[in-house]
Amino acid sequence: MAANAYVRARIDSSIKDSATVVLDSLGLTPSDVIRMVMTRIAHDKALPIELTRPNARTIAAMEEARAIKSGKGKTFDTAGELLSSLEGRKLAE
Repeated sequence: MAANAYVRARIDSSIKDSATVVLDSLGLTPSDVIRMVMTRIAHDKALPIELTRPNARTIAAMEEARAIKSGKGKTFDTAGELLSSLEGRKLAE
């Protein structure tokens, strides 16, 4: 199949430069990868990567992880308090 169409995209130059280094190490050019991805999309009728939105439970877990990381997470004085909290979560789910 002849390559007779152009695809143009604007991208941050630092991202392009970083990606080009990786592609060079693989013996590929940005154009090679764009052709490969576009061919895959046309063939599979889908993106070659999974794009999903996290559900409410995952979002809550991510927010809790951020709170813990920043030192604002819930703390417990005893193992019993921790277990009670976990059991309460199981009942709520």
